[in-house]
Amino acid sequence: MMYMHYCKCCHHVFMLNGHKMICPKCTDALTELRISYLDYVNLNPQQRAAFKESCADEEQLHKMKANYRMYKYSKWYKELQSQNENNLPITVLLSSKAKKNMSDKILATEEIAGFAG
Repeated sequence: MMYMHYCKCCHHVFMLNGHKMICPKCTDALTELRISYLDYVNLNPQQRAAFKESCADEEQLHKMKANYRMYKYSKWYKELQSQNENNLPITVLLSSKAKKNMSDKILATEEIAGFAG
């Protein structure tokens, strides 16, 4: 199923399949929005721009946010929480893990290409 998400860092509205928590562009935390995909695509360009601007406002974004809690029953969530000694939000943990994986891939690519010193 398709869900609408907003990334504060990118200032971008994404349509993503499933309940995603990490931005596919910058790997920061995403906010899942209550608006359905069909409602979003029926907005005209001016309405979409206004919607995006309201997402940029923290107070309005909090009102438009959807809360998906079923991931708490998944195996990956339980494993991640077992490593969460500081009780950080799940999006912070996933974001840091994604950024580490991304930097590891860049380093591996540089080593293969002979750029690493």
